[in-house]
Amino acid sequence: MVIREIQEYAAIRTKARAYLCYIMSRHVSSVGLNANNFEEHVNKQLLGLKEAVPDGEVFYAVDGNGVQISTNVSKNKKLHGEREGIDRSERAYFYKTVAEKRCVLTDPYPSLATNNMVITASFPVYNDDAELLYILCLDITLENILKMVHPSSVDSTFGIYSKFVYACFSFALLLVSLLLFVKGLSSFLGLGLHVDTIDINEMFKATILLTLALAIFDLVKAIFEEEVLGKEKKEGAGDGHQTMIRFLGSIIIALSIEALMLVFKFAITEPEKLISAVYLILGVTSLMIGLSIYIKVNKVEK
Repeated sequence: MVIREIQEYAAIRTKARAYLCYIMSRHVSSVGLNANNFEEHVNKQLLGLKEAVPDGEVFYAVDGNGVQISTNVSKNKKLHGEREGIDRSERAYFYKTVAEKRCVLTDPYPSLATNNMVITASFPVYNDDAELLYILCLDITLENILKMVHPSSVDSTFGIYSKFVYACFSFALLLVSLLLFVKGLSSFLGLGLHVDTIDINEMFKATILLTLALAIFDLVKAIFEEEVLGKEKKEGAGDGHQTMIRFLGSIIIALSIEALMLVFKFAITEPEKLISAVYLILGVTSLMIGLSIYIKVNKVEK
């Protein structure tokens, strides 16, 4: 699910940055700081941040050279009280914060301590002479930031419920596809091997059943991969919702075969009804144009 989570984070990153930076700005200040109470002042602010962001994984501070000047503050006993003196000057959040002189939020990356995907929010603290005193840092897992800022994410309660529902529908549609396949195969085999006795209408009906079985299976595959497994959307078919594209594609395939069958049937038995087949073909054409516009619009918006 990591790819899906990263996609969701990219969509809400601006909101996440505004949220975390606002919280940090409320709990970070150089007021009352002096050489005698420097360590106490920093630790007090770290504890304040821990209370303000209970889902945070690790809280710590680094100096202007990127060296950690405090021990980790964390509810995780394995992480708490560790890492003081570690050089973090090559970390992206450090040099970006120094360069931009403002609160920074990183891209997701694997934590060296826990191997969880985390993001780091870093907030610089300056004195009255605009000199950098220290940088407060907050590591929070990708899962938790999504729950905080985007409650309908794939790992929220509703997200888990949605995956379960999609999985159930996928299984039900898979059964429908298998039943259509069995029915179509039996109809096809029931035509026999004598070419002169084969009923063209029955052949078309078998073809429709088999094609519908394939189209529904393709739809199930799209729903399961996109909504349950959270796989990245495929390139080349537009960046729109793959389930909608596959669903409309299934309808177009079924109607196209039905229109072709009607053309042959009416041409042989009732030529005066060919206009009905023409209307159906025009309807299929409209659906294809609509689907093309849908894909094109989604590409442009992306």
